[in-house]
Amino acid sequence: MKKVLTIAGSDCSGGAGIQADLKTFSAHGVFGMSVIVSVVAENTSRVIDIQDVRPDMIEKQIDAVFEDIDVDAVKIGMLSQPDCMEAVAGKLKQYAPANIVLDPVMYAKNGCPLMNPDAIDTLIQTVIPFADLLTPNIPEAEKIAGMSIHNVEDMKKSAEAIYRMGCKNVLVKGGHAAGSALDILFDGEQFYTFDSERIETKNTHGTGCTYSSAIASNLALGCSLQEAVHRAKEYITIAIRHSLSIGKGHGPTHHFYELYQNGLKNGAEIINGQ
Repeated sequence: MKKVLTIAGSDCSGGAGIQADLKTFSAHGVFGMSVIVSVVAENTSRVIDIQDVRPDMIEKQIDAVFEDIDVDAVKIGMLSQPDCMEAVAGKLKQYAPANIVLDPVMYAKNGCPLMNPDAIDTLIQTVIPFADLLTPNIPEAEKIAGMSIHNVEDMKKSAEAIYRMGCKNVLVKGGHAAGSALDILFDGEQFYTFDSERIETKNTHGTGCTYSSAIASNLALGCSLQEAVHRAKEYITIAIRHSLSIGKGHGPTHHFYELYQNGLKNGAEIINGQ
């Protein structure tokens, strides 16, 4: 059993954050563990409030996992404040885990900020250099790279700029662009593209969390980076295609679509005595 740790915020509505990460890990057959850095009171429509966990408690959670369990991959999501980032970076340096996937979460699906805007410099200086893969969407890539993105060439330029900040690979996600959902991976030498149809739905709450967690899961399972991204892209596309109309705003993706289909079928057979 491969083990994957998520370091992120908690979404009480279950569609994003720690909850989405753990569902994604389970869907990939890996054992999920979590370090909660912020408790977010949010639903599909709005973020009500955020309460950050003390930096020392973040460190103790990380210690609790690493002193006892071998970790095959780490997914990092919402890090809201500089002191939180510094706590996480210190422990990454101490334990040096493999397969660190960093999703630089800055905004909720409804546009509410989840990262202190003044913390971006700290993210760049302290956390990004530890990332084996950084997975910004276009607005996040614009903030980190300090440039506007209007087309594929701009996505490539932003990936190059972010790569120079110290991470090993950059995946700029094109979900916020027009046209197909084109993502671009840069490994410092070559660009690789991952394309899929754009699915017309408002129910995309937690897509970034889910996508990055799927990549981390596949890396833990031994896939190469390109293969891990390819498989994760297929997974998130299916999860969006079969997303759930839960709540009044942006509903969640369906993390267990294929499993639920088989489970419901088998359950019906048992109920009907077949």
